[in-house]
Amino acid sequence: MNRTDTSGLAMQDEATFAALVGRHRRELHVHCYRMLGSFTDADDLVQETFLRAWSKRETFDGDAFRAWLYRIATNACLDFLRRTSRQVTKLTSFAEVSWLQPYPDRLLDGIEQPDAVAVARETIELAFLAAIQLLPPKQRATLILRDVLGWSANETAETLELSVASANSALQRARATLREELPSRRLDWTTNEASAEEMATLKRFVTAHVESDWAALATLVSEDVRVTMPPHPVCFDGRDALSGLGEEADRMGVWKRVLTTANRMPAAVGYVKRPGDTEYHAWMIDVLRVVDGRIAEITTFPPDLLPAFGLSATL
Repeated sequence: MNRTDTSGLAMQDEATFAALVGRHRRELHVHCYRMLGSFTDADDLVQETFLRAWSKRETFDGDAFRAWLYRIATNACLDFLRRTSRQVTKLTSFAEVSWLQPYPDRLLDGIEQPDAVAVARETIELAFLAAIQLLPPKQRATLILRDVLGWSANETAETLELSVASANSALQRARATLREELPSRRLDWTTNEASAEEMATLKRFVTAHVESDWAALATLVSEDVRVTMPPHPVCFDGRDALSGLGEEADRMGVWKRVLTTANRMPAAVGYVKRPGDTEYHAWMIDVLRVVDGRIAEITTFPPDLLPAFGLSATL
C-alpha cells in the first residue's frame, strides 16, 4: 500500500486535512460504489468517510494513511447496509436490484496504480455489482478487500473486527456464491475497456433505434435478449419483447443518441423530442452487454446521472 506524508495529521487545519484526504476521493468513491451498487449513495458515503476521518484524526498512528481511509469507508458502508438492510435474496435479473446505478468510465479513467487494479472490468461490470448484492455485508466487504484490493487476511480481519479464521470463512462463502452467479467468460476479458467490436455493435444499435429500424435491431440482439430498467421491477425477455419496446419508443417522438461507456461496457444516452417540443430531452441511459457480437442484455437507467457522464439534459 502506498504511503502519504501525514506527519502531524492531528495538528492540521480542516482545509489542509480536506486537501490531503481529497487525493483519495475518486478511489474511495469507487470502493463505496462497489459496496453499495449505487453511485449517489457512494457520494454520500465518501462524504461520511471524510467527516469520520476528520473526527478520528487523532487516532491515526502515522502509518498507511490510505489503508486507514479505506477502513473508515468500509465501516461507513457497513453501517449504511445495517440501517437499510439493502441485500437481495435472489438474483434472476437486475430487476431485483432496484438501487443499481451505472458508473461513468470517464471517472474510472485516470485512476493510477495501485488503484487501477480496483477498477478492472471484471470487478466493475454490472453483473459483478449485482451479484455481490446477494452477499451479507461482511462477506461483501471481505470479498472486496481481499479479492479486489488485495488486502491480507490479517488486514481484512482487523478492519472488520473479525478473527482471521472468520474472515477467511466469509471469503470462501462469498467466492462460492459468486461462482454460482457469474459467467466464467468474465475472467477471459483482456482489456479494461469496451472492445472495438462492442463499440461497433453499440453504433449499429444506436443507428437502428434512431432510424426506427426494428428489423435491423432484431439482427443485433440474441434470441433471448433481456431488458431491465432499474429502479423499476420489470424484466423483458426475447426479441419480441424488444420489438414492443421499440414501437413504444416510436410513439414517444423522435430520438437522438449519444455514445458513452459505463462500467467498462458500451452505453448510449437516449434523447427524445416529443411532438411540440423544440429540444431533445434526456430520457434514458442504456448499458449493453455484448456476447459474441450480439447484444445479450440491455440495462436501461433513468438519466439522473448525466452530470457525472459529462452530458447535458437537453440537445
